[in-house]
Amino acid sequence: MALAPDVAASTDPAAVVEDGEGIKAPGLNYFVFGLFFIFGGITSLNDVIIPKLKELFTLNYTQAMLVQFCFFAAYLVIGIPGAKLVKKLGYMRGAVAGLLTMMVGCLMFIPASQNATYWVFLLALFVLASGVVIVQVVANPLISLLGPQSTAHSRLTFAQAFNSLGTWVFPLIGSVVILGSLANITADQLSGAELTAYRQAESEAIWQGYLGVAALIALVALAVWLFRNRLQGEKHEASSGFAGLDLLKRSRFGFGALCIFLYVGAEVSIGSIIINYLAEDRVLGQPESVIGWMISLYWGGAMVGRFIGSYFLRLFSPGKILAFNATGSILLILISANSSGTLAAYSLLAVGLMNSIMFPTIFSLACEKLGSRAADGSGIINVAIFGGAVVPLLFGVLADTTGSLPLALTLPAICYAIIASFGLFARKPATA
Repeated sequence: MALAPDVAASTDPAAVVEDGEGIKAPGLNYFVFGLFFIFGGITSLNDVIIPKLKELFTLNYTQAMLVQFCFFAAYLVIGIPGAKLVKKLGYMRGAVAGLLTMMVGCLMFIPASQNATYWVFLLALFVLASGVVIVQVVANPLISLLGPQSTAHSRLTFAQAFNSLGTWVFPLIGSVVILGSLANITADQLSGAELTAYRQAESEAIWQGYLGVAALIALVALAVWLFRNRLQGEKHEASSGFAGLDLLKRSRFGFGALCIFLYVGAEVSIGSIIINYLAEDRVLGQPESVIGWMISLYWGGAMVGRFIGSYFLRLFSPGKILAFNATGSILLILISANSSGTLAAYSLLAVGLMNSIMFPTIFSLACEKLGSRAADGSGIINVAIFGGAVVPLLFGVLADTTGSLPLALTLPAICYAIIASFGLFARKPATA
């Protein structure tokens, strides 16, 4: 069993404890909560810049969705190498490496904006997402280790609530900073010098917004660096097979990784179309500019549900709660697809509440008993987040083929059905 460099065993109070009580490192929970807040918020900023890049570069929807594809592709490309990096550096130094990578990605928006080149924006998003992936490889297992194993599900769900807080706060601020006073102007209303000035001003607003994010990340990276030695005694087992992929042979872990793929895909699919769905005559029949704020109800529901779920996960079987929430999502989709008006609208928005505990619960159930191979497991789970690129693409194909968003909701419903079955499968604690 190998030890990470510079984190050899010692008598430090933050050393890993072998009796199931986890790592004793008072105060580190707050740093991890901050990491969840930041990478959640940055991911949600895509929803702010996609419409502006689409307008700025006169893109069609397929081209515009390359923003999400490039962002989530980082999970596929960086997940396993990120786990190797974290095992080499240790959790705290790994977090700093991820944060610095995120900062570089944010700063790349400056040349992208100055050159007004779409592929440079996409590259910046990929680099930014690469840092997010590394930070997630650190944050997910670390929050599980910072306390008793018996309350890991609750603790991770509580931490994920800060992730949801970021997805709610960042778009609110980003819509003001990045879109600014030009938010109600479209490029097709301008021409000549006015159009050129608009593009320059809009590009400047984008990089200024991400420059502010880079400054925030730098402060957090500095704080984490100052506490880099708090986890002395941290242990990581050398990977067997190719970068720990042998873990997929464990039925519990392999099934859980599949469910992460499906969950992220279902969540992103619904979040991506929900405003268009609400704008349909069958539902609310209101312009997108009027009902656009309602997307906050979807993400806000996830935030509230995670705070509530962190309590109930201490009382009931996490697997059973996961099955309950996944089944609830299916029922809400069926109600929405087969109704109209406010019932159709709010039943679909309520899926966000059901989503609340799914990611952290699937993660912790899948990774039970991984011990010193937790970084390997976290890396593979982060690769599975690539579902956020694949499932929405299939959703779009289905919606275009059938010409019906309600029918296309069948795809996320199937995803939730598989997740419910995993909850029942993993309802009892892992034995090995």
